[in-house]
Amino acid sequence: MHAKDILIDGYGPIQEEVHAALDGLGPDELNHRPAPAANSVAWLVWHLTRVQDDHVADAFGLEQVWLADGWEKRFGLDLPPRDHGYGHTPAQVAKVKVDSADLLTGYYDAVHEQTLGALKGLAAKDLERVVDEGWDPPVTLGVRLVSVLSDDLQHVGQAAYLRGLLQSAAA
Repeated sequence: MHAKDILIDGYGPIQEEVHAALDGLGPDELNHRPAPAANSVAWLVWHLTRVQDDHVADAFGLEQVWLADGWEKRFGLDLPPRDHGYGHTPAQVAKVKVDSADLLTGYYDAVHEQTLGALKGLAAKDLERVVDEGWDPPVTLGVRLVSVLSDDLQHVGQAAYLRGLLQSAAA
């Protein structure tokens, strides 16, 4: 098994988990925040997708799906076009509201497709390429891809947990 195959296999379950976390949720559940400073399911999935889109596009010299495919306009959020949620205040989190889980899954699926396409073209030596000089040590492509994978798994797990809380409260 090659490194790219491990990465492709690692990103695969995220798509499944995103769909599972969102399946059947309506606007009230998607946008519910259990406390004023907490995140909603919608924000968590939007954020993990934005980070993946931003970081993978940057690392591979691609355009973000968010901008290239018009997702930014479809979401219509009162946030800067390249915002991906890192460091959001509670007021900024509150701006991420959606009417449908389909919007979130559609955007995630488009980003997932671009990510897999980028990963399929990888050679082992590509993983050593520095993609971000702003850190000490500089970040390589391999480190960036694992970091995004980790961040996505954490946030989709949080979305699934919040979904469970919402369903338990409704029962």
